[in-house]
Amino acid sequence: MAQLFPRSSNQWVRRSLVAAAILGIGFVTVVAMWFRSPYSTWVHIARAQNVPFSHKHHADELGIDCRFCHTSAEKSAYAGIPSTETCMKCHSVIWKDSTMLEPVRESSRTGKPMVWKRVHDLPDHVYFDHSIHLNKGIACVSCHGQVDQMPLVSKSKSLRMEWCLECHRNPEKNLRPSEEVFNPNWKTPDDLKELQKVLAKKYHVQSVTHCNACHR
Repeated sequence: MAQLFPRSSNQWVRRSLVAAAILGIGFVTVVAMWFRSPYSTWVHIARAQNVPFSHKHHADELGIDCRFCHTSAEKSAYAGIPSTETCMKCHSVIWKDSTMLEPVRESSRTGKPMVWKRVHDLPDHVYFDHSIHLNKGIACVSCHGQVDQMPLVSKSKSLRMEWCLECHRNPEKNLRPSEEVFNPNWKTPDDLKELQKVLAKKYHVQSVTHCNACHR
């Protein structure tokens, strides 16, 4: 029987298979790189807000405690976004005529809440409780980074599942005394590891990796 295809066809098939494999690997690599890049995670990318609120100015330079604005962080699943009334406690007197703060004054006049773009926004299928983490000795900076050094807030961690599990598998290494969880500049002692072992027992901290801890 006559040969239907020339011998060179085998070579072209092999080349095509190699090219397809390279393209497939390249595609998967590009997708993986994008998934971990700031374009996907928004890490270190500041979100533009109606009012350019500076945590560096308020938390670092003025020394305002996190809980002054995020009033429910210690007792609720949600840290809370400060109301206009909270802002006006100071800005009805300080910078009360600033053009930059006009959206705040308008909110106060009309009673319409300020609209902020969430920076640390978890998917709807994820359950996260601020209070349990804070009361167990996990500091704000563990998840939010050095917010007190950010003129405009951006994510410092991906908040992806793999990142959460890294801590949940070994939470002890992130513990600090409960009175220091709101201190972004806590100086770690020389015996940190021993202290964290003591804190793990004191706060009854255990590794938690079962699905319904975060997916309820």
